[in-house]
Amino acid sequence: MPFCTNCGNKYNQGTKFCPSCGAPTGEAASASEPKQQSYQQPNYQQNYQANQQQSYQQQSYQQPAYQAPAGSDVQENKVMGILAYLSFLVLIPLFAAKESPFARFHTNQGLVLAIGEIGTIIACSILSAIFIALYAWVLAVIIDVIMWLLLVGFTVFAVLGLVSACRGQMKPLPIFGNIKILK
Repeated sequence: MPFCTNCGNKYNQGTKFCPSCGAPTGEAASASEPKQQSYQQPNYQQNYQANQQQSYQQQSYQQPAYQAPAGSDVQENKVMGILAYLSFLVLIPLFAAKESPFARFHTNQGLVLAIGEIGTIIACSILSAIFIALYAWVLAVIIDVIMWLLLVGFTVFAVLGLVSACRGQMKPLPIFGNIKILK
């Protein structure tokens, strides 16, 4: 005699339901009867990833904050854009290319760098002179090293600006790109 898998009671062979609890027996599911479908729990992680991928694909590319003007302005004033990053030579595009948006953009960034360089040199020189007057030679040397490191940083920014100007792009410099001196 078989036993019910639900309650453990015995039942007769050929019985479709347990006489004690009413649960279907193994013989209840025959080939003529359709099988019940089991419930599958949805995979929320997979659905989330699919939705994220779909929304990422729907996002459009946004234009950069600064767009280069027409190609003729860029080609005519590329040299002025390059001169803007060569320290004191920033004065040439400042006065020679007043009407060019491309040259004006790079002149603004070059002017910010030149002012930063000059300010760094003046501040570090004053501090170094004070420490030398106080016979604090070690501090004077430390200030000089800091000054040279800052000047190397300004040179890196100038090279980034030169590359941008050579490519005909109006790409703002990191840190200094949002500072506007010229309008």
